[in-house]
This record gives sequence, C-alpha cells and structure tokens, in this order.
Amino acid sequence: MSDESLATRKLVTRLLIVVVAMFAFGFALVPIYDVMCKALGINGKTSGSAYQAADGQVVDTAREVKVQFVANNNVDMVWEFRPKAEQLVVHPGAVNEMLFIAQNPTDKPMTAQAIPSIAPSTAATYFHKTECFCFTQQVLQPGERIEMPVRFIVDRDLPKDVRHVTLAYTLFDITARKPPVASNDR
Repeated sequence: MSDESLATRKLVTRLLIVVVAMFAFGFALVPIYDVMCKALGINGKTSGSAYQAADGQVVDTAREVKVQFVANNNVDMVWEFRPKAEQLVVHPGAVNEMLFIAQNPTDKPMTAQAIPSIAPSTAATYFHKTECFCFTQQVLQPGERIEMPVRFIVDRDLPKDVRHVTLAYTLFDITARKPPVASNDR
C-alpha cells in the first residue's frame, strides 16, 4: 500500500470513530441532562395528574415551608399571566391553594398549556397537586380573563433541610396545534 492510501484509510477510520462517538453522545444526552438537573437542583418535574390525599392526613404545624410562585410566558405567548401572590408560607400536610390569573389581550381565541417545574428538584416528589390548571388546556376568548386554581400539598416527608420551594409555570401558545372551540359555559 502506498503512503497516500494508508493515510486515507486512517482518516476514514478516525472519521467513522467520530461519527459513532457523536451518535452515542446523542443517546447519552437525556441521562446526562437528568443528572445535571439533579446535581444543580433545576427542572424538577411534577406529576401530570391529580394527587389523591390519604384520609386523615396529619398536618405538621410545627414546620413551615415557603412556597414561591413564578409565571412565565413562552416566547410566542402574549397572554398576561401571573400568580395572585408571590409566595405562601405553608405547613407540610395541609391543603393549600393559589390562584393564577390569565388574560387574552388579543382579538382572537387562543389555546394555552401550562408546564410546571419545581425547584429544588429534590422537592418535586414531595409536592402534590390535587387540582391544577396545568392538567388541561386553557381556551380564552378575545379579552377574556380567568382565575385558575392550583391546590397542592407539601408532603410531610419533605427533607427537613428544604425550607423553600419554587413552583414555576411556563405558558405555551398551542393554538396552531389545537384550535380553540367557542365556549358557552363561561
């Protein structure tokens, strides 16, 4: 073999190794992302369904947890969206409620979906929503304003070192994917 064909073969081998490595890295991104979120305490995922509280659940009145509420709009979302209050101080085990206010300032009906996140992420498994506007898509007519409740329980088993939890929602415009239907019940 000539030196030139040997060099070409080495180059092709190296390029194939790089392609295989990039492909493997693509599959590894999801677990890497989960590990990074856990290590940094970001992007806590909550359950997408209502929590059923146990009968006779005991409230820990000796302990207080500060729950902060954050409302964000995705880039294309034009609704006004905010919590009624910035935070609540709650007792683990107690049922709590916060209202979020949304208003469609446009001249056309729109459909939205809220995606929740909990920080620190370790608190996500201890934050139970019994009712949430994030479980369903919200349709607002032009100029319509609504108050959307979220009812939740901070579990008594929340680690003692967690004294502050942030519940954040990002509101997405999904009108193009799910056109709004006129509502007569509001």
